Amino acid sequence: MTSDNRAAILAQALQLFAARGYDAVGVQEVAAAAGVTKPTLYHYFGSKTGLLDALLAEQLGPLIVQVRAAADYRGDLPRSLNEVTAAYFDFARRRPVFYRMQLGLVFAPPQSDPARAIRPYNETQYHLLEALFRRAADDHGNMRGRQQRYAVTLRGMIDTYIGLFLSGDIHLDDALLYQAVHQFMHGIYS
Repeated sequence: MTSDNRAAILAQALQLFAARGYDAVGVQEVAAAAGVTKPTLYHYFGSKTGLLDALLAEQLGPLIVQVRAAADYRGDLPRSLNEVTAAYFDFARRRPVFYRMQLGLVFAPPQSDPARAIRPYNETQYHLLEALFRRAADDHGNMRGRQQRYAVTLRGMIDTYIGLFLSGDIHLDDALLYQAVHQFMHGIYS
């Protein structure tokens, strides 16, 4: 058993989960697609849920690092919002299959394994965005007490644009980035 097996299992699980959803894919199917046996899959991940947990940790770790750096408010809210939005757009362009999969997990039934697995990562991202807006409220008093709403709205807007990108309806380019952030800022400054 090699780390190549582990990587192959993760890659095939990502493809299958993104194409059909976590619940529609069985362990045997992932193992067969990766060219390994079920015991090999269980050796590395323990279970299908363990496989999902490993996939999320491997893929979302880099996004959270990017978002944390971008959400570090330094007195310039437009710049911070541009950097946050650019971090998500860049991640989605580089990892479109994963982004599609994780969007599906976000909207899974609340008590399901997929929802449980993605929840801590989403909570971390929302907390980072809320902290950005909480710090910015010192400079923009009309924002005070609204940081949770702003975090949810910003992330929702970003994910909507990314969803349209994943469907082939738009391109995530600099012009869209500017328009999206500009539109969002009009709403929070009012």
